Amino acid sequence: MIAGVARLVVRLVLVAAGLLFFVSLLAAMLVLALAWGLRTLWARLTGRPVTPWATRIDPRAGWSTVYRSGARWTATRRPAPGDVQSPCRGALPPAPFARRRRCDRRATA
Repeated sequence: MIAGVARLVVRLVLVAAGLLFFVSLLAAMLVLALAWGLRTLWARLTGRPVTPWATRIDPRAGWSTVYRSGARWTATRRPAPGDVQSPCRGALPPAPFARRRRCDRRATA
């Protein structure tokens, strides 16, 4: 008897929660539709074109964000006390008979 009443109460609470969620979602959609309609009406009354609500997304921005944040997660080796720092970090050593070039500081900075 008590188990049956408990099941009924749980079902009623779940149905009430579902109805509350549905009504709140419906209210949010109605507020958005009202704002959109008022915006369109105001644009028509003032003679301005109705511009769409759009988000401009640049796919390159995501890549540059990820590429720049990788520097935080990579380990950097600290130079030993006797190491000589090359002005051309990351450059290959020169070939034996190659003409020496100065480093392009803009590329390594």
